[in-house]
Amino acid sequence: MELEVRHLRALCAIADTGSLHKAARQLGMSQPSLTTQLRRIENALGAELFARGRTGCRPTALGRSVLTRARPLVDGMAALVTETRAEAARADGPRLRVGSTASRALPGWLRRLRARFPGTDVGLRVDVSARTLLREVAAGRLDVAFVHEVEGSPLHVPEGLEHRLLVAREPQFVSLSPAHPAAARPVVDLADLARDHWMVDPAVDGEWDGLRRVLTAAGIDPPLLHGDYHTAASLIALGEAVAPCQPTSVPREDLAVRPLRGDPLAVRLLLYARPTTPLTPLHATLAEAYREAAHRAPPYRAWLHAGGTAPPCLPGTDGGRAGRQ
Repeated sequence: MELEVRHLRALCAIADTGSLHKAARQLGMSQPSLTTQLRRIENALGAELFARGRTGCRPTALGRSVLTRARPLVDGMAALVTETRAEAARADGPRLRVGSTASRALPGWLRRLRARFPGTDVGLRVDVSARTLLREVAAGRLDVAFVHEVEGSPLHVPEGLEHRLLVAREPQFVSLSPAHPAAARPVVDLADLARDHWMVDPAVDGEWDGLRRVLTAAGIDPPLLHGDYHTAASLIALGEAVAPCQPTSVPREDLAVRPLRGDPLAVRLLLYARPTTPLTPLHATLAEAYREAAHRAPPYRAWLHAGGTAPPCLPGTDGGRAGRQ
């Protein structure tokens, strides 16, 4: 087996994330496929490159040596691809490469960007990891990234990036089965969910740590499930789990969305770019799209009118209380 750039990229991703699961998500492949690929690489080299344990994957001494040689090659190839694409973009017309963590404001934002910048090819990359998107912006592979930062779990932001704040504190709601007893109330107490299985995606930066802190502070130690939120929706609909969700989530016939009393879970919403990217029009169009998404979500709209603090992008009503992914 001859090592290729894709193999070296996989090794770097495993080292950067410290997890086969997170690295697979970052690379856009399944964890079993990445595990098989790593095993083949190690077999080809005749030694283990990573020590696997309950806390993740750590490079062995040989792994660190291989990574020292691999990173310049991976970075060089990435730079080559970026420069080639930039030259092609200059020849074909302007491009705007947008990155984002999941948000229901995205469709409205893309629509507004295309209207605001006619003739510009607006591309999109969605990733569960805000840190990954910020690295892509710093490397020049994305022009702008819309990310969320879990309260109490600050993001590591590469040097040289500028940002604009969209929402200083967005409350996280809970998604549960409509048949759950707590769904009969407009606001849910954490204690009402103490015996439920909570599902969280460990690949989302800070999500697991933030939820654990809040549950521990409330004196709750419920059983936890780890998985992506698409899988979570199926389990929630069956009454097998509950999960944090964005307040802009729109209830479905099989899913109820409720605010948590006291808003113990929260995130900051931020827009990052390099200094050469004009943030003002990007922020303005995103704020409009977020406002639209907020008012389309009945639970969020009710929360805002009941006294929730309006985020910066939404004009307040009733003396600053009003209308907020």
